[in-house]
Parts: sequence; C-alpha cells; structure tokens
Amino acid sequence: MITEIGIAAGDVWHYLDAHQNQKSKLKDVAKGIDKPRELALMSIGWLAREGHAIVEQSGNDYQVWLRK
Repeated sequence: MITEIGIAAGDVWHYLDAHQNQKSKLKDVAKGIDKPRELALMSIGWLAREGHAIVEQSGNDYQVWLRK
C-alpha cells in the first residue's frame, strides 16, 4: 500500500504543479488524478508531512497547494 500512496503522491504533486499559484479543492485533486478520495487524502498527507504541500480548511472542505 505504501508504494501505491507514493505513486499517487507523485500524481498529486504533478496535478498541483500544473495548477501553480492556485488552491485546489481536495475533491478536484482526487478527480484530477483519477484516484479514490481516500488514496488522494493519504497522498496529500504524505506531501504535507514532507513539507511539499500546504493544506488549509475552507468551510466544510480543504484546499491544497504546493509550497513555493
């Protein structure tokens, strides 16, 4: 499972990199990488823990973007 999360984290990074300077909703990221929401969440957590992504609560959802 860790390999799958790591691969998805790469997909998330590429998705966010393509949308630089924009905050993306979690649901849009999951759709954009064509992965289940749970896997996208784990991957975003990985990137955030490593300091590559920033996650911010926005109402009932979250937004994510790459750290510059």
